[in-house]
Amino acid sequence: MYLFYATDIPSTVAVGQPVVLDEEESAHAVRVLRYSAGDTVYIADGRGTMYEAVISNPHPKHCEVEITAIKPQHKHHNGTIHIAVAPTKNIERTEWLTEKCTEIGVDTLTPLLCHYSERKVIRTDRLQKIVLSAAKQSLSAYLPRLNELTSVKDCILNATEQRRYIAHSLPWTDKRDLRSELKAYSQQSSGSSETSTIVLIGPEGGFSDDEVRLAMEHGFIPVSLGEARLRTETAAIVACMLVNYV
Repeated sequence: MYLFYATDIPSTVAVGQPVVLDEEESAHAVRVLRYSAGDTVYIADGRGTMYEAVISNPHPKHCEVEITAIKPQHKHHNGTIHIAVAPTKNIERTEWLTEKCTEIGVDTLTPLLCHYSERKVIRTDRLQKIVLSAAKQSLSAYLPRLNELTSVKDCILNATEQRRYIAHSLPWTDKRDLRSELKAYSQQSSGSSETSTIVLIGPEGGFSDDEVRLAMEHGFIPVSLGEARLRTETAAIVACMLVNYV
């Protein structure tokens, strides 16, 4: 099964109505996969709905399909997950964490620019392609939002999530275990309401004292991800896993 994305599908679309794939997806369907009229395809809108459709006009630039079934897909985590992480010096490691967080399940990814950042420039267009590819690979109807490179200060000041965590290894502040913190919150809320969560992951040199203080002043709880010292990309994936499944 190959999944196509059409993020411009209106939420009001109904069975029997036509949808046109964009040029890139059309070319892949017709020229690469050799789909023809009458073939069944599966399409996601990036907002949580999967569509079954039949190709009616296999044009390589604007392939038209007819919706035959609408299948809402439910996330396995309750609420939204935002991972804000400083890109690594080796960009391949950042690309890898982007892919894996998308496959695991994340709603927003924000590359962070921090005081100790070793990488201060990224190609968001390249990461966006990785997000799309990973969403297709995992057959997810949800396409995560990828933000532009953002200063950690702006990310902290603009955070609106209910649960806010900053993972760091500085010794001067007490840290709570993220797994235990998530379990306690879940028990208090009885899992009855959707919860938005953000976790900040610093660069290879860690967050500065001032960055941690600013985060704490704005409601971020200092947390650890376990006893082992983790690489930036590993920490991001562990945090994403914990918020998804605890």
